[in-house]
Amino acid sequence: MTMKKSEQNIDLSYLNDEERELAEAVERGELKRSPDFEERKLELEQAAKNSLKKKALNIRLYERDIQKIKRLANRDGIGYQTLISSIVHRYAEGTLKRAD
Repeated sequence: MTMKKSEQNIDLSYLNDEERELAEAVERGELKRSPDFEERKLELEQAAKNSLKKKALNIRLYERDIQKIKRLANRDGIGYQTLISSIVHRYAEGTLKRAD
């Protein structure tokens, strides 16, 4: 037997107050979809897919840097290319800062 979303015990604790109010309003059936909902949904899904695409990049690094990165990645139980990608991503997002 499948349960409706409204019958499921959904944890909303991770939402902020505004998001929680919206989720509860949806559950109560107080919100209606706009006439262009499906079109807008597809547009936003495509935008999300486009922003999450990965591209190959070839760079030249010093051998000693690669060896150090491999050791760090091994210590953390991840691949070194994954570690490099994570470092670049965090720097681009502003969550990894320069030391100087």
